[in-house]
Amino acid sequence: MTHSAFPAIGCLVMAAGSSERFGENKLSKRFGSRTLIERALSAVPNALFARLVVVTQYDWVEQLAREHGFEVIRNDRPDLGASLTIRLGTEAMRECDAILYMVADQPLLTRTTVSHIVEAWRKNTAMIVGAGHGGVRGNPNIFPARFFPELLQLTGDCGGSRIIRRHEDQFLLVETPPEELYDCDTPEALRALERQ
Repeated sequence: MTHSAFPAIGCLVMAAGSSERFGENKLSKRFGSRTLIERALSAVPNALFARLVVVTQYDWVEQLAREHGFEVIRNDRPDLGASLTIRLGTEAMRECDAILYMVADQPLLTRTTVSHIVEAWRKNTAMIVGAGHGGVRGNPNIFPARFFPELLQLTGDCGGSRIIRRHEDQFLLVETPPEELYDCDTPEALRALERQ
């Protein structure tokens, strides 16, 4: 892959969950003309990253991810929670200087915002850098390699927020339009977004 990322940043799109709160596979739900997973993959400015990885349990997501230039890692135990997806992706990209961790249910997230987060991290490579608004953290977030051991120790259905809470003084928030941080965990949340 040709890329301009230096230092090397990986991108992990987490798309392995069973969408229990949603009641069906939310990745396949459409917002406008595209599914949530298509929107997530399209929000990644591929050229900024040394590695592009999707972790998923779904065959159709694997096919779509490969079409968008991503490597795919299978998570066949989604019941073990988000921590396993994080662990699989982090282990696969341990050679990177940092990894951007991205959820797949923020349909309004833009490539511009992802680029701003990468740019901010390149200027502050010792920091965890992530999207947020008005002092409230959201997703995605970039973790430098020195935090990989802590990410690899996560268990259950928890993610990087647990690490950030331990290191609040080492977190840099990139101000982001609030609508881009909106995640669709339930059908009601998606319908509310469609009505806006």
